[in-house]
Amino acid sequence: QVQLVESGGGLVQAGGSLRLSCAASGSIFRINAMGWYRQAPGKQRDLVASITSGGNANYADSVKGRFTVSRDNAKNTVYLQMNSLKPEDTAVYYCNADIMSWVIRDFRDYWGQGTQVTVSS
Repeated sequence: QVQLVESGGGLVQAGGSLRLSCAASGSIFRINAMGWYRQAPGKQRDLVASITSGGNANYADSVKGRFTVSRDNAKNTVYLQMNSLKPEDTAVYYCNADIMSWVIRDFRDYWGQGTQVTVSS
């Protein structure tokens, strides 16, 4: 059993900052890419940022220069530092990871439960 547990969402004023964390736990053998997606009401879920096990990061154009994704491989944790937040960043943020477990020796996509980020103007 593999779980992703997110924390760090909340309400912030425009221009403020938040830091999201996502810890993977369970019978984990290996983790490839980890990342963050977001979904606003009535919209599709879109990639925000991702990072490989080697530390190569990829960002959506809308967050480049404002958000930073990082990970701690020893803790199986991925972070999203969000600065200069805008009202349009308001969404439910989901953690995602490509994980091979000890039980299922194949990489599967896992998702966290989501954490709400609300940016007021």
